[in-house]
Parts: sequence; structure tokens; C-alpha cells
Amino acid sequence: MLHSISYFFLFALLLMGQILRIMAYDRAANERNAIQGLKLLDKPLHWYRLDDGVMGGQSNTLHSFDSVLNFSGQINCNGGGFTSIRSAIPGGLPSETTGVRLTFSGDGKTYKLLFSDGNKSAFGPSKRSPSWQIDLPTEEGVEETTIISFESLTPSLQGGPINTDAKLNPTQIQEMGFMLSLKLSNGKPNPVETYGSGIFPFSLKIKHIEPVSG
Repeated sequence: MLHSISYFFLFALLLMGQILRIMAYDRAANERNAIQGLKLLDKPLHWYRLDDGVMGGQSNTLHSFDSVLNFSGQINCNGGGFTSIRSAIPGGLPSETTGVRLTFSGDGKTYKLLFSDGNKSAFGPSKRSPSWQIDLPTEEGVEETTIISFESLTPSLQGGPINTDAKLNPTQIQEMGFMLSLKLSNGKPNPVETYGSGIFPFSLKIKHIEPVSG
């Protein structure tokens, strides 16, 4: 009986801690403090962090720009498991855009590239509209350039793929992002070898982003 009571109070304390972290998480402040880095169609991108603190997690995103966009920080799998950076794409992309060309280097982890219509629900609690995702594998210390076709993206809601007749319209893309998550774009677990376990650091450097067509 005493053991059960102790377990209940421990659970209640953990839950209260998570609730307090949710209440303290200020996404609006993160957006106001966005940093400028890289350009898309000659327009500067402004990146803000969005990590699992929005749901009470304890991961921490750090990002900076010094000729490359540095996406780094620390994942804490206790009660969470994702970090990300996002930037608005005002005006969307030209209708003839079929994908983007990325130049980046990582740490051997598998990240994700995200696009959405900019509706906060795409990444927030209600999730009414999908984000479009693709896994971005990296090799430690190796600079890579790849073309990501929009046709290869997976529509996702609540951390998993969905079946939908919706198509990604380049002109309606209003936000893009990079994420490290405990789930891959197909909804399956990101393996320990390409994600990590417990509490661990990560680092992704993005050197160049440009739209491609044809």
C-alpha cells in the first residue's frame, strides 16, 4: 500500500513538472527572437526554435549563423525527444518549383526536412493540416549536396504518416524546418545509431538552400 502511494505521488510530481514546463514554454517569444540566416529566392530566412518543451519535454535547441546555419543542442528523451528550427517563407515558392537543393553536413544522425502551409496547427497540439517531411541522413563531418523532390515528401500528422489526397502546392508553402526526432518520417522509431539515447548532443550545419524546377 505504501509503495503504491509513493508511486502515485512520484507520478503526480512528474506530471506537474511537465505541466509547468508546458505553461512556461513561450513559442511566441521564440518567434520574436528568430535569427537571420541563409536566403531563399534572395529573401533572408529567419529561424526560430521549436522543441519538445511545447509539450513539456526537456530538450534544448541552440541555433546560430556564421556563414552556415548551425542547428545544434541537446536531446532529452525523458518526457520528450525532438528539437527543431523553423523559418517562414513569405509568399511561398514559385508554382514551377519541384524541390529544393540542400548543402549540409551532420554528425551521423538522421534528421528531417519539413514544409508546411505555416498553420501553427501543423506542428502544434491540434494538427489540423499536415506537414510534409522527408528523412535527411547524414555522415559525420561529411558535406553533402542533395536535391529533395517535393514528390518524395510524406504528409504527416501527430508524428506519423497519413493517407490523404492533398498535394503539396509550392505556392502555399509558408514555412520550412529541420528537425531531429525520435520518429522518422514514416512514423517508425529513429534507430539509436542514427538518433541516440538518453541525453545526448547533436549538430547539423546547413550551408545552402535553393529551389529547383523541372
